[in-house]
Parts: sequence; structure tokens; C-alpha cells
Amino acid sequence: MSATFLEVRDLHAWYGESHVLHGVNFDVKEGEVVTLLGRNGAGRTSTMRAIMGLTGSRKGSVKVMGTETIGLATHKIARLGIGYCPEERGIFSSLSAEENLMLPPELSKGGMSVDEIYAMFPNLKERANSQGTRLSGGEQQMLAVARILRTGARLLLLDEISEGLAPVIVQKLAEMVKMLRAKGYTIVMVEQNFRFAAPLADRFLVMEHGEIQQEFTQAELPARLAKLHEYLGV
Repeated sequence: MSATFLEVRDLHAWYGESHVLHGVNFDVKEGEVVTLLGRNGAGRTSTMRAIMGLTGSRKGSVKVMGTETIGLATHKIARLGIGYCPEERGIFSSLSAEENLMLPPELSKGGMSVDEIYAMFPNLKERANSQGTRLSGGEQQMLAVARILRTGARLLLLDEISEGLAPVIVQKLAEMVKMLRAKGYTIVMVEQNFRFAAPLADRFLVMEHGEIQQEFTQAELPARLAKLHEYLGV
């Protein structure tokens, strides 16, 4: 049985006066891929941000490999081996692709080398000297994930990585998730694109009104599909 990498208990979060998470509970095992499903505004991105300490305030418990992080600053949480890839990607336009890649510090041991990253993302090697914003949307997304891999993160929080991208690029990102999983990474994804997420995840957590309402495994997915389509409007 794999160790529990992430353990979230009774997590509440606020943006100013707005109470956005209402007691979120879930676990993620080491090496597992878990997808958070739900309509816009259900609390999925807020859950990612609260795990990283990026919401206004939070309470409850968030343990990373047994270490309680609820009172820690974001940079200290990152040092425990968590990498967050936000929806907006955060690529610096004035830097080349390779300069963007080299920007974050190594936060924990075992980060991928630049050669390993270029072997995994050949497009980035070809575009190493291109300005960050001259990359295609798919290349920018690959760069945003690659940047985290260099830091040594072993738990990846990926927010809507397939959004707005052409189907051929989405397929490449699916292959990337499979490769990372094969290398033993633990992944939590927020995804609106159910067709992208469905074959990749070991487990699915369905959120509504800032809480986890349902949880089911890949094996249970066929039996849940009709209900999910109705629920998610997909």
C-alpha cells in the first residue's frame, strides 16, 4: 500500500469575507493521479490554492507526507515537494523559454535536469531561445509544468492544463501526464475537459459548493458516466 502523500481534513478557506471552502476532506496516495471535477465556482481551484497557502485565510488540516502545513508560508510548503501550475501559467514574456525554465530555485532534491526535461519535451529544446510569449499555448503549458519539475516537486497540482488548446496538443499533455505517473509523480488535476481527464485519473472527486460531494475510482467510472454528464453538464 502506497504512503499517503497529501491528507486534507476539514479544510475551510476565505477570500476576504467570502467563505469559499466548507470543510474539504480527501487523501492522495503517493504515485496516484486524482482529478477534481465540478462546475465553475465549485471550489476546485480554491482547493489547490488553499493547499499552497494562497487563499486569504484557511483553517483545518493539510498534511504533506505527515507534515502539517496549515500554519506554513507558501514558500515553505513548496519546499516539502509540492509544485503548483496555475491556470494562467505565469510565463515571463521578457525571458527566453530556457530562462523561464531556469528561473525557479531547486527546492528539494531529485529535480529533473534540463537534459531530462528536454528529452521529455522536445518542443521546448527546439524553442529554448524563443521569447516566452512567442511560444504556442501548448508549449507555454509544457514550459509551466517543466519549470516545476526542475524544482524537485513530487506532488504536482495542475490547474486546467488542457484549457483552450488544440486537440493534438491536449493529446500530448495526456502523454505527459502518463509519463510523469510512470516516473512515480503524484498528481492532482483540476479539469473542465472531462474527455482529457477521464482516462488519466485513478480517482475522481466531485466538488460542489466548496465541498467534496462524491468520490469514485477509474473502475467505477462507466457506471457513473450518465450521472456525471448530467451533473457536470458535459
